[in-house]
Amino acid sequence: MQITQGWLAEARRVASPNCNERPQDEISALVIHAISLPPGEFGGDAIERLFTNRLDGAAHAYFRAIEGLRVSAHLLIRRDGELVQFVPFERRAWHAGRSRWFDGERERVELNDFSIGIELEGDDIQPYRDAQYRALARVVASLLESYPQLTAQRITGHARIAPLRKSDPGPSFDWAYFRQCLAAKC
Repeated sequence: MQITQGWLAEARRVASPNCNERPQDEISALVIHAISLPPGEFGGDAIERLFTNRLDGAAHAYFRAIEGLRVSAHLLIRRDGELVQFVPFERRAWHAGRSRWFDGERERVELNDFSIGIELEGDDIQPYRDAQYRALARVVASLLESYPQLTAQRITGHARIAPLRKSDPGPSFDWAYFRQCLAAKC
């Protein structure tokens, strides 16, 4: 997969205003997330609307509580493997929130500053699809080639950087299978 000026050529672009400059020119971690809107439901345009500040609170009872959030991710991988990119990788997306992580050398905070956030359309209950694992592996392989500070050991889940707040990508995410796909460059 080709990355040009922070954009993945194979992804559909839906630009989000919820991003800004990184405080330093550093991309050295990747955070895997899960999202479904409304919770437990897949498909539709609610995720895109959330990340572009166009979510209609009247469209679903759950949306009323989140319609004012200003959040984003760099990339969404839909259930069928479709890639939707919201923020160029060189910019800071607003995906990790309050976060803390030991990167193998030191404790780091505010992972948005130096990480890429990838959302998988999914939840804690339903298994992710093979198309998602394969798409994720291809994307990550490209990111590892494009950003030398990013390594396979610096890939983590949202639950590991915000354990009291988040559980994603959840127990239904098969880390071993993802790493197998990544090694095989699925």
